[in-house]
Amino acid sequence: MDWTQEQVRRADDLHREALVVDFHCDAVLATLPDSAFDTGSGQGRKLTDRSSEGHVDVPRLLEGGVDCQVFSHFVEPVYNPMAPGRMLQILGFSLAEIEAFEHLALVTCGAEIRRNHGEKVSVLIGFEGGEALGGDLRRLRVFHRLGLRRLTLCWNNRNELADGVGWQQSGSGLTEFGSEVVRECEQLGILVDVSHMTDRGFWDTLEVAGGPVIASHSNSRALCGSMRNLTDEMILALAAKGGVIGVNYVPFFLVDLDFDKLRQDDVQERSKAEAATVETVLDHIDHMVKLTGSADHVGLGSDFDGVPTSVKGLEDTSEVPNLTRGLVARGYSDGDIVKILGENFLRVIEQVCG
Repeated sequence: MDWTQEQVRRADDLHREALVVDFHCDAVLATLPDSAFDTGSGQGRKLTDRSSEGHVDVPRLLEGGVDCQVFSHFVEPVYNPMAPGRMLQILGFSLAEIEAFEHLALVTCGAEIRRNHGEKVSVLIGFEGGEALGGDLRRLRVFHRLGLRRLTLCWNNRNELADGVGWQQSGSGLTEFGSEVVRECEQLGILVDVSHMTDRGFWDTLEVAGGPVIASHSNSRALCGSMRNLTDEMILALAAKGGVIGVNYVPFFLVDLDFDKLRQDDVQERSKAEAATVETVLDHIDHMVKLTGSADHVGLGSDFDGVPTSVKGLEDTSEVPNLTRGLVARGYSDGDIVKILGENFLRVIEQVCG
């Protein structure tokens, strides 16, 4: 991160002026008092208090100049048999947190995000997985009324909508119910998210969807072979529909790692993971921009608090200005940087949600 003083000055001025949007974090699950899913992100801390643990809290969002944060809501697998009720509990917790803090504001459309710029952090509600629907489309309409504006169709597992990447070898994708959900999301104004889906599910979703589809927190498979990432063909297809890919900051999805060795604390694999930096994130952005021929289809999707580790230079959300500094140093124009930081995702929010 060898930046000149002039690059830092220009980047910091631009970062303050821009609308910065992060389309995926798991801070709700990481701060949920009765969570049954250990993210390794410092559970027991509070969303509203600055912490040295985890990655996201309100003070650090403000320090990092993040204007809009999508809070992902995830039903822990142990609760899947009662997923609709469990999601209401999780939503009850997060909505109370949002309402109790003067620097947060629940939003459901682009105009509200723009209006809050410089005043409050806008919070958009996302679900990670369609288990909360319980196979009933009517619940989607209820959750929409409660603020849902981004639906990641599945996590790594299989649900009633689709197969996640853990089922890649099944060759299965979107179910009939999943197709109904995609169409209903477009009617209601909910962004459809293909992160975590099998390859077949990705292509099924793009075929069913009439408008833009997003990948809220996925990287380039050409640079890192994780099945959570998108191939060049997928990136081009998603861009052709006007969609946006949120680049995430997780070493697992930035560089090729042997997870079994990493779990055994293998020195070589740990060193590879620790070598990932903000520059590695920028490499994925560069690849997508060059591949699609423009900066119109790349955004930010940190995946903060969903994993125990992050990269050097992006240790938590207070460090997001380092991305802007890196983009300046790599020669991106002010207009393209503003798009990547938030305007691309705002474009699809305004197109789909209003």
